[in-house]
Amino acid sequence: MTTVVTDLANALLEQHVKHELAQFKGAKLHKFLEREVAALYAYTDRVTLNRLSSPDQILSVIRRLVVEMELDGGIPEIAGDMATEVLNAPVQSQTPLREILSRDQVAEFVEEALELKHHRKRMISGIMSHPVYQELVANVVYQGLVSYLYEDNLITKSVPGVGSMMKLGKKMANKAVPGLDESFERRIKAWLSDSLPGLINRSEAFLNRALTDEELRDTVMAAWIGVEDLSIQELNEGLGDIQLQEFVVLGYEFWLSFRETPYFEACCEAVVNRLFEQYGDRPVSELLRDVGVSETMVMAEVEALVIPFVDVLREEGYLEEAVRRRLSSFYRSAAVKKILEPEA
Repeated sequence: MTTVVTDLANALLEQHVKHELAQFKGAKLHKFLEREVAALYAYTDRVTLNRLSSPDQILSVIRRLVVEMELDGGIPEIAGDMATEVLNAPVQSQTPLREILSRDQVAEFVEEALELKHHRKRMISGIMSHPVYQELVANVVYQGLVSYLYEDNLITKSVPGVGSMMKLGKKMANKAVPGLDESFERRIKAWLSDSLPGLINRSEAFLNRALTDEELRDTVMAAWIGVEDLSIQELNEGLGDIQLQEFVVLGYEFWLSFRETPYFEACCEAVVNRLFEQYGDRPVSELLRDVGVSETMVMAEVEALVIPFVDVLREEGYLEEAVRRRLSSFYRSAAVKKILEPEA
């Protein structure tokens, strides 16, 4: 370019840069964003989800950002530190449980849980058949039977001195026949072992009859009334900073392994495929409407987040540099030279 043409192109560049920067400030910026949001929303009425993306594309994003992305070791440390701050915040001692979860909400949860009768019976059956529970029942019955035989039966209570004589007789018999006590214990426990299945079955049947909806509802609500006025800090008593951080680390390690499981991948595929089956051939506006995202909502978030962010970029000089980089190549091009040369 000749000097005159170059000067003219530079002058146009400067004026264009000023014009563009003026659009990123105050009322003009707000009006620009409002206009663009409205224009984009107009397109959502005729653009379908399938035109914008596909299940494979979304699943690829999930794999890259959720499954395969390497997470720095500082994440659990930061999360643990934040959790500790939350645990020690003054609001913990100032907030009763009822302000977070109301009695009506608890009642609604209970009513829904009571509908799961099959799961309740299965849980009771699982508890009854667990070896630890069976051992507990056997020990309770054994201790109760021994106690009754030597101390609490009708004869020892009604006839003075009989209880002491039975205990004395037991001691003398053990001295005369060593191991008699152990033999007696083995026989009782053998009887218990044979009788235990029947005891467990009767216990299970009793619980299924006794744990009616009314009984469970009254029990849970009574328990809730006992704790709803406690503060969150009182409920967290015994959970120190160290234990909390350890739980955060355990949760983080679980997530690292869980995200790589076939189960997690299958769940993601099911959700994404279902989304596209339902909305793939429909306008994007229907999906946005069904999830509650409106033009007004988007504009509110733009005002709250985008505009302050743009203000910082403008104040720091980034916007001017970006606009200048974008326009400079045009004003120095042969096409502009061709246009300006006749004027020069």
